Amino acid sequence: MRLTGSIKAVLFDLDGTLVDSAPDLLSALDHVLARLGRPPCSRPALRHFASRGALGLLEAGLPDVGDTERQRLRQPFLDFYARHLWRESRPFEGIDDLLEALGRAGIPIGVVTNKITRFAAPVLNHAGWTERIACLVTGDRVARPKPDPEPVRLACRLLLVDPADVVFIGDDQRDVEAGQAAGVTTIVAGWGYLDPAVDPDSWGADAFAASPSGLAALLANRAGPNR
Repeated sequence: MRLTGSIKAVLFDLDGTLVDSAPDLLSALDHVLARLGRPPCSRPALRHFASRGALGLLEAGLPDVGDTERQRLRQPFLDFYARHLWRESRPFEGIDDLLEALGRAGIPIGVVTNKITRFAAPVLNHAGWTERIACLVTGDRVARPKPDPEPVRLACRLLLVDPADVVFIGDDQRDVEAGQAAGVTTIVAGWGYLDPAVDPDSWGADAFAASPSGLAALLANRAGPNR
């Protein structure tokens, strides 16, 4: 673990890090499956695909369907999700307390997600975090989303902080790769949608947090107000 120096800002991925959105994303997949006359998906088996977007979930749920057909099914998936994106989704346990603690410490919070603004902004609003989040960088705000470092660098610029003073937390290898390339400290969110067949230690992140409370302890060792 390599956590040194102070923290001037903290960035989070959204799905699988701040919010457990898998139930509503998998409901959108079930909607598409029902349109095709197929049974609902196996939620435990596909939960870890929830960080991979509509096409990733459609590929996992319809492995026998070609790319062209999955592209066609993407729109009904997204339309259903837009109408039901906060039916079962909720913040992970301990996240609200963590965000509140960061706010009390005067540390700006940013969200860096490949989710587009149409979905990400309402999720933050439903969670009650609109005023807590100092910047939101979505997949449609950049030319190259994660794993490219562009969205992480943009968040640092918006928050007026040096990447060396920033921590980025996410549950996917793309988050770690984007953060490393941008020059920020990276922490794996071990409570998120990690593929059980993949060892996150192989991603080379600076640290691993098994829970939001564990993350809070890691950050507390470095946190200082943004001055």
